[in-house]
Amino acid sequence: MKHFLSLADFTPEQIDELLQLGLRLKEEWRSGGNKPVLAGKSLALVFMKPSLRTRVSFEMAMVRLGGYAFYLSPNEIKLGNRESVPDAARVLSSYVDCIMARVYEHDHILQLAEYSSVPVINGLSDYNHPAQGLADLFTILEVKGRLRGLKVAFVGDGNNVARSLLFGAMKTGMNFAIASPAGYTLGDDDREKALAMRIDPEQTVTFVTDPAEAVRGADVVYTDVWTSMGQEAESGRRLQVFVSYQVNEELVAQANEDCIVMHCLPAHRGEEITDAVADGPHSVLWQQAENRMHAQKAILVKLLA
Repeated sequence: MKHFLSLADFTPEQIDELLQLGLRLKEEWRSGGNKPVLAGKSLALVFMKPSLRTRVSFEMAMVRLGGYAFYLSPNEIKLGNRESVPDAARVLSSYVDCIMARVYEHDHILQLAEYSSVPVINGLSDYNHPAQGLADLFTILEVKGRLRGLKVAFVGDGNNVARSLLFGAMKTGMNFAIASPAGYTLGDDDREKALAMRIDPEQTVTFVTDPAEAVRGADVVYTDVWTSMGQEAESGRRLQVFVSYQVNEELVAQANEDCIVMHCLPAHRGEEITDAVADGPHSVLWQQAENRMHAQKAILVKLLA
């Protein structure tokens, strides 16, 4: 591993190695604390988009492993505006041991990786969210005890989170279904790319418009906000289009009885998910949020230790 840009870049064995490492690091942390394997290492946190979980989970992952992380706000760096991405990559990589960037344009992540002499971690782009995807796989494995053969159903916008979950599902032997309104689903290219990643020819990828059809027989029901950051101008329209895609108790009842419900957060309660589900017996939202830190520890250890 030189960079962490997309789950599609890694073999199933590499993803499994990251998951097992994350599980060990979480157990070690709960048993008294992680060893300072990243002592003396530094991580630059480059943010073009704000985030509670991404900032705190990466910063605390470094701290708990003995390293140091510092935050660069959008106004401080203005990536691709005040300074070109290649120039920023060259400068930052002469100061720090690793760069985590949360950006709007995926091309900015690719340019950072191309011109940086240190590892680059994709903390989110408009194309994908692999750090979230790894934490999602981690959580499913921790709760269910396995990944292979499970069915994941994503309900809502075919966005960057859905794309990373799709790729992760294929790399770990899971089946994937997504229910989105027409015009808001993942692309045919995503489906073809995902099918080519399957580790078992029996794995299925299903794109539908009916949420009940998607979640039927699902072991995992996943949702995300209907309007992502940067799409605020579309909010009114999206609220109308997605109104029947709410993850509520009636919809969850269509899934397997022991299903779990996931959300990458922040949640717009009363829109894509109800309080009864977010706080209900199927919810693993808070375990999932905590696991961002542990999964990202595994990424940092693999890149830097």
